[in-house]
Amino acid sequence: MKFPEDFLWGGAIAANQVEGAVNAGGKGLSTSDLLPRGILQPHEKPDQKGPNIKDVAIDFYHRFPEDIALLAGMGFTCLRMSIAWSRIFPQGDESEPCEAGLAFYDRVFAELEKYGIQPFVTLSHYEMPYGLVEKYGGWANRRLIGFFERYAEVVFQRYSRQVKLWLTFNEINMSLHAPFTGVGLAEEATEQQIYQAIHHQLLASARVVRLCHATITGAKIGNMLLGAIAYPLSCHPDDVIATMLENNKWLFFGDVQVRGRYPGYMCRYFRENNIDLEMEVGDLAELADASVDFISFSYYASLCASADSSRKEVGNIVAGVPNPHLAKSEWGWQIDPKGIRYLLNVLYDRYQKPLFVVENGLGASDVIDDNGQIKDDYRIAYLNDHLLQVAEALADGVEIIGYTSWGPIDLVSNSTAEMSKRYGFIYVDRNDDGSGTMRRIKKKSYYWYKEVIGSRGGALRNLS
Repeated sequence: MKFPEDFLWGGAIAANQVEGAVNAGGKGLSTSDLLPRGILQPHEKPDQKGPNIKDVAIDFYHRFPEDIALLAGMGFTCLRMSIAWSRIFPQGDESEPCEAGLAFYDRVFAELEKYGIQPFVTLSHYEMPYGLVEKYGGWANRRLIGFFERYAEVVFQRYSRQVKLWLTFNEINMSLHAPFTGVGLAEEATEQQIYQAIHHQLLASARVVRLCHATITGAKIGNMLLGAIAYPLSCHPDDVIATMLENNKWLFFGDVQVRGRYPGYMCRYFRENNIDLEMEVGDLAELADASVDFISFSYYASLCASADSSRKEVGNIVAGVPNPHLAKSEWGWQIDPKGIRYLLNVLYDRYQKPLFVVENGLGASDVIDDNGQIKDDYRIAYLNDHLLQVAEALADGVEIIGYTSWGPIDLVSNSTAEMSKRYGFIYVDRNDDGSGTMRRIKKKSYYWYKEVIGSRGGALRNLS
């Protein structure tokens, strides 16, 4: 089966993981700039002094023409990327934006347009101006809604011609697992504090959805979920109920952004855990009046749930019970291609809105052989098997807009701040200690993905 002719093919990157140039063009300090070891652990604090590999990352800020040309060489029709909020409003609360930051993205979008690649922009991808954390306490403060709205209005107006596809927050449910990364709160923040911050973020998303529709003719704006789909570890009813509750933790974010209301199961959770959200008159009406146009999600691995919580392990930041039927990647993430078909069906059955797979990929240690080549057959197998299951979901009747693999060019890992955890079709000669030439090298998977795109999926093969 071939994919639809208008299916969008490409890859996904994030500003803080590729751009570098942390002090260039008037950029302010972001929360990501304070995470030199990746996602904070509960005992850790943000580090304003230590060196951070993301200060240079892969130097996309200076090398984007070369990198975009390489992506175009694979036949990309779409690049999911993010704008660094702190490039536009360095402290977050300025009355006027930074022109140098806006001009940088003018150049990036012009380069994408030259190759016919559609930009697909995330407004906040795991970063925010640190000034908003330091001065206001992050998303715990309701004033951040207005600051985010101002930022969105500026970029919507500036790029209304170039960008028609937008996302509000990257993996918005991640705030439950990494609150500093998601909402600018300390890792030891209480559930009351985290859910209050999430309420403000959901309101901000609703306002920006309406603003996008009012500002940009023909624009579509969606939400993004970390697709942490859970299976019952067994058919015991207790495991099934535990799985329902586990999935509700992240589906809640989709329910609010699509259906426009707090679901009953979440209201029960708040009651039973003494969580009392502060709301203003009109908050619920705002949420009800701003359904997103589509749902996007990341998918790397599934997990299992059990009534016995002691069996949990941490995989991709989210804890779950290991599935005894699945193999693990080099970084301990379970590999489950059929899970993406299942997840696509679950989301489409639940929301009946178009879906977009905006992250999917395999982090691995790539090795350059004696001939200067990188034969990453393991990555080809992973992506091939997942794309076959996306095709199965299309055959199931699921409406899917496109697929952007995570990290089409090697970048800095968000979870661990490593370069050695590589995802790309393009190798970047940079090491965890910052050494390397920054040379770009096409991997074997580069040519494979080019063939897949050129054949509209016809080159995919059942390898199992």
